[in-house]
Amino acid sequence: MTEQTPYHLLGEDKGIRALANAFYDAMDDLPEAEHIRKMHARSLTDVKEKLYEYLSGWLGGPHHYLEKYGTVCLTDPHKPYEISESARDQWLCCWDKALDQVGASGLTFFGRVESFKLAFFLSASVVSLYLCSVLKPEKEDCGLLN
Repeated sequence: MTEQTPYHLLGEDKGIRALANAFYDAMDDLPEAEHIRKMHARSLTDVKEKLYEYLSGWLGGPHHYLEKYGTVCLTDPHKPYEISESARDQWLCCWDKALDQVGASGLTFFGRVESFKLAFFLSASVVSLYLCSVLKPEKEDCGLLN
């Protein structure tokens, strides 16, 4: 039996779009996410679309983001912001709420990764990228996510 990708388990296009919207709706609604909400434009419409496009490919579906922007590097969009451990925790809180909202908080992907525990790795990588750029500004890239 072939294992389905997270893209399929989450409901393909419709499910991924719902998840992206739920994530940014949580960021808008949760007082504890105020710091990371301030990193975004007043309207979240464009970033919701970009997250949907990115997640689609990252979770095993069509690579909309790559096709549209030509890269999936997460370093550049986050360079202007201080991505601290606190910001990471706010980000994960938004993911928890979004996953609950779309009924995906109990899903397992590939039989070994609960929910979006992969998101912790991704967020830790973004924190590392930020710290790398602060501690080693002469290095353009620290070898993560490029």
